[in-house]
Amino acid sequence: MRSDRTAVVIGASMGGLLAARALTDTHARVLVVDRDDLPVAAADRRGVPQGRQLHVLLARGRHALEELFPGLTQELADLTVPLVDLHGRVHWYNDGYLMAKRPSALIAAGMSRPLLEHAVRARVAALPGVEFATTTEALGLLTGPDRRQVTGVRLRHRDGTERAVAADLVVDACGRASRSPLWLEELGYPVPAEERVRVDVTYVTRVYQHEPHHLDGMLGLLTNAVPGNPRAGIVAVQQDGRIAVAFSGVLGEQPPTEDEEMLAFAQSLAAPQVAEIVKSAQPLTDAVSMRYPASVRRRYERLRRFPDGYLVVADALCSFNPIYGQGMTVAALEALLLRRLLATGAPDLSRRFFRGSARLIDGPWAIAVGTDLRFPGVDGPRSAKVRFVNAYVHRLHAAATADPALGAAFLRVLNLVDPPTALLRPGTVLRVLRGWRRGGQRARSAGRGRSGSASATA
Repeated sequence: MRSDRTAVVIGASMGGLLAARALTDTHARVLVVDRDDLPVAAADRRGVPQGRQLHVLLARGRHALEELFPGLTQELADLTVPLVDLHGRVHWYNDGYLMAKRPSALIAAGMSRPLLEHAVRARVAALPGVEFATTTEALGLLTGPDRRQVTGVRLRHRDGTERAVAADLVVDACGRASRSPLWLEELGYPVPAEERVRVDVTYVTRVYQHEPHHLDGMLGLLTNAVPGNPRAGIVAVQQDGRIAVAFSGVLGEQPPTEDEEMLAFAQSLAAPQVAEIVKSAQPLTDAVSMRYPASVRRRYERLRRFPDGYLVVADALCSFNPIYGQGMTVAALEALLLRRLLATGAPDLSRRFFRGSARLIDGPWAIAVGTDLRFPGVDGPRSAKVRFVNAYVHRLHAAATADPALGAAFLRVLNLVDPPTALLRPGTVLRVLRGWRRGGQRARSAGRGRSGSASATA
C-alpha cells in the first residue's frame, strides 16, 4: 500500500533503477539521483564505463526483471533482442570440453547494456511518483539529533547549488564508488568488514556485424580461462544484427585491442569459432578495454549498529568478478527482496534486508571466488572443500561432453536457478563418475582436458 513517504535512491544505474521500482509500491515519491545527464535513448554514458563491455543477463535475472516489469521480455524482443536458449543454442567450452547441447527452459536475452538500462529506466520513469535529479551529486546523509535515523540527503547540482532533501528511506546504489563506509564513519557507526579477492581481470569488447553462419548458427559461445592459460572469450548475438566478442585475461593477462593481435588472441582459445568472427566479420565499433582489479563484498549484515532509514544495494554491497555475469541478476533479486520486506511493514528493515541479501549473495559469491581460487596467483584460503569441488566440477565438464543432463545441472547453477549444492546430489555425482570414467578418460587421452574448472563451490 502506497503512503505519503519519500525515498531517495543515489545512483541511476541498474541497481538503483531496480531498487526504485521496488520502492514505488510503498512510497508516494521516489527521487533517483545521478551525476550524469541521463540519455533519452540507449547510449553509453560516463557514469557506467562498463556499459561498453559485453553484458550477460542470467536466466534467473531475466525472470526477476519480468516479475518487476511484466512484459519486459516481449518488449525487448520487439526491439530485435534475440532470446537465447542457453543450453540448446550456445557453445560451452568448459575447461576445453565442449558441452553436449539440448533444448532447455534457460532463456537469456542478448542485448547491449545501454539498451537494457534504457528499457528499464523508461519503465521506472513511467511509474507514479518517480522523479530523476540528474547532474546531481549526493554529498552526505542527514540525520536526527541522536544520529539513529537517516532523515534525508544533501545534494549538489552541477551549477554548484546545494539543497537538502528529506526522506523516510535513503538507498545507496552507487556501485563500487559507494561512499557509505565513509558516511557511516562520519556518523559514528562502525565500517563494514570487506572481503576482497584480487583477480586483476582485463576485458576487451568489440561489436561486429552478425552473419547467420557465425558460431555454426548458434547464438552464443563461452570458453573459460584455466590455470596455465588465463585467457577467456565470450560471444553473444545482440539486437540489430550485432554480435559482441569479449576477451578477458586474469592476473595481468591483457587482451589486445588491435586487429592482428586480437586475431592471435582468438586463435589461442579452445573455441575455433571465435577466430573466424574476428578474422572475417565487419567491425561496428572499436575494441574497448576495461580493468577490474578485485571482487569486493562488504559485510553490512554483520554490523551490530546501523542507522534506520538507510540501505546499501547491488554493487555497493557486493561487486562480483564480471566474467561470471552475476551482478545484474543479484541486483534484481535484491530488489524483489526489498519489495517483499517493504510490503510486510515490519520494523528493522536494514537488518532484515542485509541478512536476506547476504543469503542471496552467498551462492554467486562462492561460485565466483571458488572458481577464481583455481589460479595460484589469486590470494585466498583454499579449503579442502574448495579444492574438492573444483576437481569435481572439472570432471563434470568432461562427462558433460556426452551427457547433456550434467550440462543442464551445471547451467542451472551458473544461472542461479539452483544452489551450488545441487551439483552434489547423489544422482548427479553418479552420472559424473560414470561419465568421467567413460568419456572423460577418452578426452584426457586425446589431450582435450585442462586443469581447473568454471566451478561452483558448494
